[in-house]
Amino acid sequence: MPPSTMLAWQYQTTKGGFLANLNLNTVPLPDPKPTQHLVQVLHAALNPVDYKLAEVAFVSRFAIPKPATPGIDFVGRMVAPAAGSNLKPGQMVFGFANPSPLAAGSLREYAVVETTGVVAAPEGVEARALAASGVGASTAYQSIVPFVKPGDHVLINGGSGGVGVYSIQVAKAAGCRVTTTCSTPNVELCRSLGADHVIDYRTQDVLETLKEGGQQFDHVVDNVGSQWDLVWRSHEYTKPGASIAYLGVAPTFDFAWNLLKVLAWPSALGGARRKFANLSVVPVNSELEQLGAWMKDGKIKPVFDSVWPMEKVPEAFRKLKTGRAKGKVVIDVASDSKSPE
Repeated sequence: MPPSTMLAWQYQTTKGGFLANLNLNTVPLPDPKPTQHLVQVLHAALNPVDYKLAEVAFVSRFAIPKPATPGIDFVGRMVAPAAGSNLKPGQMVFGFANPSPLAAGSLREYAVVETTGVVAAPEGVEARALAASGVGASTAYQSIVPFVKPGDHVLINGGSGGVGVYSIQVAKAAGCRVTTTCSTPNVELCRSLGADHVIDYRTQDVLETLKEGGQQFDHVVDNVGSQWDLVWRSHEYTKPGASIAYLGVAPTFDFAWNLLKVLAWPSALGGARRKFANLSVVPVNSELEQLGAWMKDGKIKPVFDSVWPMEKVPEAFRKLKTGRAKGKVVIDVASDSKSPE
């Protein structure tokens, strides 16, 4: 039987800052509904959405129930499967702690998780690797696979971050050629992940470099989200019929204004001339299973920026918030050998 209490990172408010209110508390073990799983969390991975939404005052106050526990990505051991589930007690599982990004709850020793977004872990894949793959790999999948066919040329703006490292690999697994952007220290990393061409934004003007190649791209994935010229002038470097998957979301007036313009301003009057999709990842079990199979086959692998113990979650978030993490920031919630008695 699992214990009656557990450790969980929680916050009651974000007034004064997300990290200033994050505390490691001892709390009762959660009680799942019949439609939910109870899992022991072994490892979790951090994502910018874990703190960005919490730091929007309106969202934090009215949309996030308190006390709240952040964290979406996890890998763990099944304690009690949902009624009717094919998953078994003791089985390793991975995915999303909750389909909603609002304080999903993976940064605790035991979690109640929904059946949507949780699948069996493939054999032979490192647990930490699975913990790091949920949001990042799923976002890459949903921003690429539905839009491309083998042989297409994909541009990935931002290839070295938590999503970008998966974007390169997913595009290659889908049979595409890949051009990506990154800073000088990450050029070799992007090449090692399979990028065919790398544009170093510190030494090259990205837009001018893209324009020099003409209309060559079939699809664009923007993981950066603040370079709107790449959207407005996308017709200068993409083929007619190309699409843009835009993943950068910021709770700012500039983001809201540009998003409104690109969605509402007709191309005939100077608006964007390519299909535009502002995407937000949703968990899909079949996609997680495909990503797990690709990981087992070695077609995709995580890039770890750093691994932190459970008690140093605030320090891990500080690293993530610098915006300079190369790959995923992972939390060891428990060791692989620790399991319920």
